[in-house]
Amino acid sequence: MKKIPLFLLLLCIICSCSKNKESSFEEEQIENDSKVTSPCIDGFAGIYPCNGYDLLARLTLTDMGTDFANDVWGWTDPTTDKEYALVGLKNGTAFVDITDMENLRYLGKLPTATVSSFWRDIKVYDNHAFIVSEAENHGMQVFDLAKLRTVTNAPITFTTDAHYTGFGNAHNIVINENTGFAYVVGTARNDAYAGGVHFINIKDPKAPVAAGGYAANGYTHDAQVVTYNGPDTAYTGKEIFIGANEDQVVLIDVTDKTAVQEIATISYNQTGYTHQGWFTEDHTYFILGDETDEINYGFNTRTLVFDFSDLESPTLHTTYLGETAATDHNGYVKGNQFFLANYTAGMRVLDLTNINGKLLTESAYFDTFPTNNTAGTKALWSIYPYFESGKIILNDTESGFFVIKKSE
Repeated sequence: MKKIPLFLLLLCIICSCSKNKESSFEEEQIENDSKVTSPCIDGFAGIYPCNGYDLLARLTLTDMGTDFANDVWGWTDPTTDKEYALVGLKNGTAFVDITDMENLRYLGKLPTATVSSFWRDIKVYDNHAFIVSEAENHGMQVFDLAKLRTVTNAPITFTTDAHYTGFGNAHNIVINENTGFAYVVGTARNDAYAGGVHFINIKDPKAPVAAGGYAANGYTHDAQVVTYNGPDTAYTGKEIFIGANEDQVVLIDVTDKTAVQEIATISYNQTGYTHQGWFTEDHTYFILGDETDEINYGFNTRTLVFDFSDLESPTLHTTYLGETAATDHNGYVKGNQFFLANYTAGMRVLDLTNINGKLLTESAYFDTFPTNNTAGTKALWSIYPYFESGKIILNDTESGFFVIKKSE
C-alpha cells in the first residue's frame, strides 16, 4: 500500500473540514432564509427591491426538490384557520403551512400525475385542490386538503384522492365556487372541444363528472368564471365565462351547460398573446394582460381595462403603462387593488380607486428577481393575495416561493 505523505494527509483533512463547514453554512443559510423576516427598508428587503411590502419567508427551488416553479394558490382551513400555500412546481405540487412565520413548514409534495411539465395550475373548491398540467395525459388530480392537518414527519410524499381523466393535458383550471363547476381550458387542440372549455361537475369533489364543453371560440388559454352581479341587469345571477383566447377576449353565458350562448368577443390593437384577466369586484371592469405585447412592441408593461357595464357591447376603458419594461403574467383583484405578477419586475400593485376616471397608479411592489426588469417570460409567475391575515404568496420560476406582507 502506497503511503500518503503527512503534509498531504493534513491538507486533505483541512480541506474536508472546510468543505463540510461551507456545506453546513449553506444549509443553515437556507434554513434561516425560510424563517427570518426582512422588512422593507430604504427600498430593499434583504436583496429584494421593494416598496411597501416586507419579506416574511421564502423557500428555494432546492428546498422544494425542483428546478422550476409556476402557479400558486392558497387555502385557509375552515376548522383550524391555518393558512396553506399550494405551490405549483415542474414535478408536482408542494404544500406549505404559512400560519406561523417563525415555523414555516414545507409539508411535502404531490408528484405530477405523469411526467414533469413547466405548466401546472391549481384551484380550490370545498377544501380540495384541483390540479391540471400540460404534462401528457395528466388529467385532473383531486387532493383532499384536510390531510394537511395531520402531517407529522414532514416533508412527505402525498397521493391523490381522485383522478379525472376526461382530458389529457390542460393549461389551466377555473372554478366557480358558487356553482361547484370546474372549467378546464387549454387542452389539446384536437380533443373533443378543440382546446376550448371542458365543463366538470365537482360538487362531489372526489367524484368529478363530465358536464359537456364549448369549442366555438377556439383555444382558451385562461379564464375567469363568475356568478354575475354587475351593472348589466340582463345577466344578473347568470354564470359568465370570460376567456383569454390568444387573440381575443370572449364572453359566454354558461349557465345552462347544454345551451351555451356567446355574448360578445373583444379584440384590441397591438395584440401579442391575450393571456389572462380578472373582474373588478363590482363586475364593472375587466383588467386584462397580454403576455407578449411588451416583447413584440417594446412598450412598458401594458394593462388593458375594459368596461363591461354592457356585456353585449364591451369597450376599452383605458390602458395603463407600467413603470418597467417587464412582461405581465397573472393578475388578481382584491378590493381596490390589482396584484400583478410582472415576471422580472416581481409583484406590482395597482391602485384602482380612480378606475372610473381612467386613472390607475402603481402603489407598491416587491421584486423577486433583482437582476433586471426586462421583457421576457421568466421570474414571478403568479400571486395569491386572498388570505385574511394579509399575507401574500408569490411563486417565481427562478427564485422559488415567497411570503410577503404589507409593511406596517
